[in-house]
Amino acid sequence: MEIGFIGVGNMAKAIINGWQKNGVQAKINVHSAHKENYVPYATEHGLYACSDNVSVVQNSDIIFLAVKPLVLGKVLAEIKASVKQKKPLIVSMVTGVSLDELTKALDPQVKLIRIMPNVNVEIGEGMTALVANKNVASEELKNVTELFELVGKTQLLPEKDFSTFVALAGSSPAYVYFFIDAMARTGVKYGLSKAQATQIAAQAVLGSAKKVLHETKSPMDLIDDVCSPGGTTIAGLLALEEAGFMTAVVKGLDATIKKDQGQ
Repeated sequence: MEIGFIGVGNMAKAIINGWQKNGVQAKINVHSAHKENYVPYATEHGLYACSDNVSVVQNSDIIFLAVKPLVLGKVLAEIKASVKQKKPLIVSMVTGVSLDELTKALDPQVKLIRIMPNVNVEIGEGMTALVANKNVASEELKNVTELFELVGKTQLLPEKDFSTFVALAGSSPAYVYFFIDAMARTGVKYGLSKAQATQIAAQAVLGSAKKVLHETKSPMDLIDDVCSPGGTTIAGLLALEEAGFMTAVVKGLDATIKKDQGQ
């Protein structure tokens, strides 16, 4: 299998790094507008640096579109003829661009999968949503899904739910990092080093997330398990809610969804 990446930004690198750590055997062709970025990266990771986007298409069976939305139109115009001739599987990870828009820009017969991974694929703990158009065979969708199951969890979602997924999984690592940093800074306030406090907070978040995934109880039920009558946890929880913690989280996700929908 030969895989191509058009665009070699942070997300593309996270995916490639995750695959390589988990033993994916594939020739990977890459091209980016920034030669100073993708050529050294390709050399370091044993990838094939292509001279242009058309070369990526011509030498790959599966092509990942990993460019910014602002340059996507130019890229699609460049590769349109090659895609029509070679008929590869196109996998788009471009935020906010629908399967229908991509089809119109390329070819009615193009095989398209749209994905939304998050950066945690790099450490094998990613969350990726997938949806395919009618031209994609079930085996092709299965193959791409299995690639991402090597580096985390996957969900097949209707395209209408992708903006919600962006908020819950795509952007949320930044919000979780923000939460961990806030806890760590509180630890510093009370005398811990930043390194100590960050490790303590991050491990607490990691363990709590794993418990949610492994338990049949809801997160709210798990909260009740931790809150002893008259204890420290319920005091802190009520203070968080008084400060609008849940409302702030919902507002942040609302803003993310609206931005992804172009509102």
